[in-house]
Amino acid sequence: VQLVESGGGSVQSGDSLRLSCVASGRTISGITMAWFRQAPGKEREFVGASSGNTKYYQDSVKGRFTISRDNTKNTVFLQMNSLKPEDTAVYYCAADYDPQTGKYDYWGQGTQVTVSS
Repeated sequence: VQLVESGGGSVQSGDSLRLSCVASGRTISGITMAWFRQAPGKEREFVGASSGNTKYYQDSVKGRFTISRDNTKNTVFLQMNSLKPEDTAVYYCAADYDPQTGKYDYWGQGTQVTVSS
């Protein structure tokens, strides 16, 4: 599975962005899709995930970020509203969570999001 993210950019605090992750090589229908982010000098952290009809979010983005997916287009989205400078990071799409390893099998290259105050 290849994952390609897009939609990142430089915005002001309070603005919105929508990230897209297009998958190729297999259908994303029925598999868990997630977003992670890594800020400069920090570890990569979980942002949110979509698994079946359930969505999970990190506490700091709840109410501001929304994950959606279009299985017909093999695409998952991350709508980010009310962006804050602390949301600045490279955002990564991940696919196919393996409960045995606790890891995702596939990762995109990332897209940069920069939020200035």
